[in-house]
Amino acid sequence: MTLPAESSRRRSLGALRHRNFRLYFVGQVISTVGTWMQSVAMPWLALTLTHDAFHVGLVIATQFTPMLVAGQFGGILADRFPKRRILVCSQLAFMIPAFAMYFLTSHGLAQYWMVLVAAFAVGTINVIDVPSRQAFVIEMVGREDLVNAIALNSTIFNGAAVIGPSVAGVIIGLVGVPYCFLANGVSFIGSVAALLLMTNLPALVRTSQQGSVLARIREGLDYSRRDPVVGTLLLNVAVFSLFAMNRFTLLPIFADQVLHIGAAGFGFLTASQGLGALVGALSLAVLQRRLTSGNIQFAVGLAWSVFLVGFSLSRLYPLSIALLMLAGFCQIIFVATANTRIQAATPDHLRGRVMALYAQALMGVGPVGSFQAGTLAHFFGAPFALAFGAIVSAGFVGATRLVRPAVFKADPREGVKSDPGAQVGLEDRAKEDQRRQP
Repeated sequence: MTLPAESSRRRSLGALRHRNFRLYFVGQVISTVGTWMQSVAMPWLALTLTHDAFHVGLVIATQFTPMLVAGQFGGILADRFPKRRILVCSQLAFMIPAFAMYFLTSHGLAQYWMVLVAAFAVGTINVIDVPSRQAFVIEMVGREDLVNAIALNSTIFNGAAVIGPSVAGVIIGLVGVPYCFLANGVSFIGSVAALLLMTNLPALVRTSQQGSVLARIREGLDYSRRDPVVGTLLLNVAVFSLFAMNRFTLLPIFADQVLHIGAAGFGFLTASQGLGALVGALSLAVLQRRLTSGNIQFAVGLAWSVFLVGFSLSRLYPLSIALLMLAGFCQIIFVATANTRIQAATPDHLRGRVMALYAQALMGVGPVGSFQAGTLAHFFGAPFALAFGAIVSAGFVGATRLVRPAVFKADPREGVKSDPGAQVGLEDRAKEDQRRQP
């Protein structure tokens, strides 16, 4: 029998009461800081080589094109093979473009086409990494702590978004771009070590998968189309990603040509949005039952667009920082809530493929978004491009509320659907975790 005090302690710890997730948390903190440093260095390097917004957008588009085209193949792998094994391989693979760019930039050999090749390589690895990472969460924490784990994942990502860009901006200004790539390559050692130290992971993969690859892809697509919550939320995430998440295309232009604040200022602009998102993620982890409702999701979606429009109109650096922080707060609440509700509505045997669709909606539409944002910025300026995207996003979420009002009123607290045909070891692993608690 579990004592009330012990039960309360477990609820307060949430996902962190699981040893595997604690390892994952530490490894990802190290790795994601490096990733954010490279995410600042890559577009800034492209800008210094070309001095053109279109070419910066093309780098971002190149990085996310593989996810748009082939994301579902990563989902099939996540549903078929042990996810930890996939993630170890992908983390090791991420080191290759990072160290290659360090060598090229430190020796003055970098050319624009090389930046495109490195961006494409990172995007190709993401096809394998992202669906497995998203679907791996439930294997570490089980169903009970899924919402908390997703919120803490967002905390890692956005905490690193504060530290990484800030450090990158300073490093670029003091010693140059190459050391951002070096730091990213080294950072993956922490992530790989954490994955290798994990034990007692359940197997949430089916013993066999019948049908062709295309038939398995179609199975995930059909489920997402039939389920009104999953389908609608995927569309909303895709639209916001397409029109409202083009910061790596537009923020370098704002820093260089609108606010005139240089590389360090660009790093702090990116970090300010990350800081707001970090606060949002922490709020979501603590107040998950209150912040993950459909009504709140709708409201923060509209507020997100309003703050982005305000940023596009601002010419004052402190005001721009504040508006980006507010936009970051709303962004993470909207996106993390969508992630939670989609996973809660998806059975285990389809989770890899559905989360691949989520990754395609969140990241895969990046090429089109970067292209349209870069093109609009080239002809009409970055402020117009950002404001246009924010207004379109607000209009879409408003139209969705009118057409399918039940989606944004649904209670997200329904349990995660399980698949009786899968080898589910969540309950056994949960008991083992409880036994290990001091």
